[in-house]
Amino acid sequence: MEMIAEPASNGLASAATTATFATASMMPVVAPAPTSLGHAVESLKLEHQFLRVPLEHLKKTIRANHRYAEKEVAAVLSGVSEVADREDISREEAVIHLSSLVSRLQGLKHQLEDGGASEDLQAQRCRARLEHLEGLDADNMAEWSNTRLKRILVDYMLRMSYYDSAKMLVEISNIQDLVDIDVFIEAKRVIVSLQNKEVGPALSWCVETNSRFEFLLRHQEFIELVRLNESLKAIAYARKFLAPWAATHMRELQRAMATLAFRSTTECATYSVLFEAKQWDSLVEQFKQEFYKLFGMTAEPLLNIYLQAGLSALKTPLCYEESCPKEDPLSQENFRKLAEPLPFSKQHHSKLVCYITREVMDSENPPLVLPNGYVYSTKALEEMAKKNNGSITCPRTGYVCNFDDLVKAYIS
Repeated sequence: MEMIAEPASNGLASAATTATFATASMMPVVAPAPTSLGHAVESLKLEHQFLRVPLEHLKKTIRANHRYAEKEVAAVLSGVSEVADREDISREEAVIHLSSLVSRLQGLKHQLEDGGASEDLQAQRCRARLEHLEGLDADNMAEWSNTRLKRILVDYMLRMSYYDSAKMLVEISNIQDLVDIDVFIEAKRVIVSLQNKEVGPALSWCVETNSRFEFLLRHQEFIELVRLNESLKAIAYARKFLAPWAATHMRELQRAMATLAFRSTTECATYSVLFEAKQWDSLVEQFKQEFYKLFGMTAEPLLNIYLQAGLSALKTPLCYEESCPKEDPLSQENFRKLAEPLPFSKQHHSKLVCYITREVMDSENPPLVLPNGYVYSTKALEEMAKKNNGSITCPRTGYVCNFDDLVKAYIS
């Protein structure tokens, strides 16, 4: 770790980290070293989401197609049995009824063809991603790393709802099979509906995925009925849709039912919070977490995870002081916020770097301490003294002294 000398009360220097950007490991490498390939291979362990998302999407599509086929075939068989059991049905009625069943089977055929094409697409994506991971070697590491960086950026854009920008980057880079835009577009439809205070698309999504998020949606619909003073409708709704959840959500149900007495105008904080507009924002965030969990995605964007991995090696207490150099990424507020939950790094070896020359201070270029406590390298101060007739001016405070007033500091 490199350190820049700062003033200290005991005449010795404290330090502030100077750092390079935290995500150098993600950037393309022009001439990879032999160890770089090993690091890249190790990083493949972080690609769980990269493979699982298309696999989960494929499984979801297969389940949906299977349920639809079972439903339609059962309906057709029931219709045939109904015609066969009727003795008074005329020939014309039988022809009309059977024609409708044939039309239904034709619709099932088209639906299964579309479903099969969707399954083939997801299977192709799984194969493309496996081939992409298997294709990593020393010869194409720079290109492979560049592609991974683009994938990470697309993931961040999609999570932040920059869909158009994500699509442009994907098209320019030709990485359609390596990203999950269609999955996020499906989630976008649900998110937009929740932002508009509509739960229909979200409920359909819960039915398709068998998600327990349905209770929160039903709970919010009940609250909206209470807000409109539709007490009878709210009670009927609770009996039909909320009662089945009593075994697992009794406390939430009791609190919701109490709103029938307190109403939306109540000043009681326990119940008034249920009527606040931020409840819909909370539903959006909870849906996102359910969505990420379903497809095996990380809760945080991959870009944040990679940045935090780098920042964890740079974070020291001095990074949060005013004297933190501008070269340190943690001198910027956005990086500080990202590193806030991270522990401070444990440094075993440090380097003192001269503030003036940016050169390391060691036994050949020892540090010298000014009377005001600031420390600079011997080389820098000797050059300054030659140019100013033995006079030394502290570049950070303007303090002036003679070269003879300087004290040598020893690095232990």
